[in-house]
Amino acid sequence: MKLQSSDFELFGVPARFAQDRSELDARWKDLQKQAHPDRFASEGAAAQRLAMQWSVRINEAYQRLKDPLKRAAYLCELRGAAIRAHDNTAMPSDFLMQQMAWRESLDEAEGAQALESLLNDTAAARRAALAELERLLDQLDDVQSAAQLVRRLMFIERFAQEVEDRLDRISA
Repeated sequence: MKLQSSDFELFGVPARFAQDRSELDARWKDLQKQAHPDRFASEGAAAQRLAMQWSVRINEAYQRLKDPLKRAAYLCELRGAAIRAHDNTAMPSDFLMQQMAWRESLDEAEGAQALESLLNDTAAARRAALAELERLLDQLDDVQSAAQLVRRLMFIERFAQEVEDRLDRISA
């Protein structure tokens, strides 16, 4: 294994969107045991530094692979479709209308029930987007459409976090 290997290669899992979280968790624990710097204490500072690099690399890969949004973005990048979230904000008009409706609902929300309803709506949109990402990436290999969907999902997750933050503030 090389430090430059893809996260999928490092974890020994197929390079696809659909992943078994328990398998990723088990593989992460196993890799961390193998690379733990304490195992190399008797081999000197250089071996411990290398083990530390491996440990960091394993953790970075795990963070990407276990999170569906990060995993989808990573797959798109690996397959040549940059996400470009900062300079490519173009969205389909139906999604822009949905964003506006959600923003209005958030502005008008009075009380926890209205915010929880909005959270349910965003959770449903997230589930639908994740299912579509699996289809686009694993079945159709349509990385351009997947990259666009990743950008939409980034908005959905940011918006859901705003709703959760507001709900926390009124519940406190």
